[in-house]
Amino acid sequence: MIETITQIGLPVDEQLHIRKNRLQSEHISCKKRISIVTGIHGDELEGQYVCYEIARRISGHPEYLKGTVDIYPALNPFGIDSVTRGIPAFDLDMNRIFPGHQDGDMNEFVAAEIIRDLEGSNLCLDIHASNIYLTEIPQIRINEQHEDFLMPLAMLSNVDFIWVHGASTVLESTLAYSLNSRNVPTLVVEMGVGMRITMEYGDQLTDGIFRLMKELGIWDGPVSEVRTPVVSKNPEEVAFLNAPVSGIFIKALPHGTFVKKDMVIGRIVDPLKGRQLCSITAPVDGWMFTVREYPVVDEGSLIARILSAENQTLEKAGINKNLSADFGKENTRQEEAN
Repeated sequence: MIETITQIGLPVDEQLHIRKNRLQSEHISCKKRISIVTGIHGDELEGQYVCYEIARRISGHPEYLKGTVDIYPALNPFGIDSVTRGIPAFDLDMNRIFPGHQDGDMNEFVAAEIIRDLEGSNLCLDIHASNIYLTEIPQIRINEQHEDFLMPLAMLSNVDFIWVHGASTVLESTLAYSLNSRNVPTLVVEMGVGMRITMEYGDQLTDGIFRLMKELGIWDGPVSEVRTPVVSKNPEEVAFLNAPVSGIFIKALPHGTFVKKDMVIGRIVDPLKGRQLCSITAPVDGWMFTVREYPVVDEGSLIARILSAENQTLEKAGINKNLSADFGKENTRQEEAN
């Protein structure tokens, strides 16, 4: 059932509507509720496919649904319509105004109404993509303040990586922080790349969501086995690679690759003079879980993130540390040729 959780009148007889799709069994036997949220940033579209796939699978087997599933595909509909990360005309990041205020301006009111509607959920998944510049493997990011009650849920979500990070003031204004502070367990998912849909990742996360629904008693149908994720709690394990010069970045390795120290990840070139400016090499052995997708770089632009091989969960997650040996040899040959 499609429900409007809030609406606001706009100029020229227009209306802003925030809607959700509530899927609920006619013979409900579980009072628990899961909420799937996406579309806070208008240029992050990976969650659109996940919302579609969840609704499609449930509609195909409604007899397995025992609780309530609320799907919120577009919390920032104007941003999605205009392919804008923030809220158009306001130049405002929606994920920096929660929990909002009922007596605030239009955007604060909308944020408060979203929080009001999501309260009472037994679990919320806040699905994001990366921006247009970077590609990310499916991962969940957890504020260390909420690690104790979120980690068991994250382990069942079928992502490749769980990144526990330190508290930061700006995070207090996000949807996830606001909900977790109100005892609504909320997992923040990052995956893929901005302005694109990666169906492989969407299917992977959807399988994980159904596993979580099974755990909560909301879903009684068959579910897929979930993968064992890599878990990082130590910020010193993650190496950040930044561009030393401006130019065009030519990627040599895909994200998700296990790289060896000094392996060439890519190179920065000057298209005007037809020359290579520098090579970008791995500073450590490790797992490259983020890599630059957009080729134009300025000095200091983020190129990649690598989780050090010293992380103890890599082998448990089945990351093959010899996977990239041939890649490395080929990269060396290409580098010598240049």
